[in-house]
Amino acid sequence: MSDYGRFRFQLSINCDIICMSVNKGGTYLSTRLLLLLLLTLFVLGACGQQVTYRHVSLREATDSVDEEKVSSTAPLRVAVAAVLSPKATLVSYQSLQEYLSVSLDRPVELVQRQTYAEINDLVHSGEVEVAFICGGAFVQGERDFGMELLVMPQVRGQTTYNSYIIVPQDSSTQTVADLRGKVFAFTDPLSNSGRLVPLYVVLRMGELPEKFFARTIYTYGHDNSIKAVADKLVDGAAVDSLVYEYAIANNPQYLERTRIIYRSPDFGIPPVVVNPNLDPALKAQLSNLLLTLHENERGRAVLADLFIDRFLPPDPNAYDSIREIAAAVRR
Repeated sequence: MSDYGRFRFQLSINCDIICMSVNKGGTYLSTRLLLLLLLTLFVLGACGQQVTYRHVSLREATDSVDEEKVSSTAPLRVAVAAVLSPKATLVSYQSLQEYLSVSLDRPVELVQRQTYAEINDLVHSGEVEVAFICGGAFVQGERDFGMELLVMPQVRGQTTYNSYIIVPQDSSTQTVADLRGKVFAFTDPLSNSGRLVPLYVVLRMGELPEKFFARTIYTYGHDNSIKAVADKLVDGAAVDSLVYEYAIANNPQYLERTRIIYRSPDFGIPPVVVNPNLDPALKAQLSNLLLTLHENERGRAVLADLFIDRFLPPDPNAYDSIREIAAAVRR
């Protein structure tokens, strides 16, 4: 008999003795001892058997749960370039954020960065799914990583906009040539209306931009550039026509303190863009939501907050002139 067998045999005898003692009116202590010995027998019996355990990876289980959760609750991230100052931009896009969240049944986050380059990087890396940017930033993103158009807005019946070069109302400057040796404000290094166009105009004059202006600054907001001119902090600036019209409509003082000395030809309007590798189903869903926004009352209220009539399918050819200007400035 093995040691374990002899132990169980002896334990069985002890249990019989205790049981007999209990039956004859043994003490409460004997009953407790019986239960303790029985429990010990059960534990030792289990220890005497070979048990095979199933391996469970907590990491794998956690990953599985997280992926399921992410697929259903991960926020849609929408990048918005600060065409207006950050606070004004967030207020304008808040109703769109809420509309998309309800329509998609998922959270929606608005993401802002100071520059168009930063927005392009977010789209490129997949850190945001969709972005509202300018034509110059789109052309650069298309060149860098194949950035794709999603939709384009229509504003006051048009899908084009212009670059305005503005100066203080009482300035003696009448033409772009008069800005030679002056302080000039650009909005952003990738902005078409706020940088590429004035550089292109100066180049067409046979001048080198870095020598033409006495000094240049970046304001990183078209409304900032308008204010800089109105306050005579700079001698001139290039701005988005849509933002300028919006600014003077809401702040008539700007009309009294600034004036336009140059208006560019028409360009494709600042578009809504996505990463080329965005999930096709999500891309189609987003496109459909924006293209039908004008068909319901709540959607029309969203568009009114954005000063947009409606969204239309994009026309890639609308940005050809910006592509040409960007190429000329790069040279």
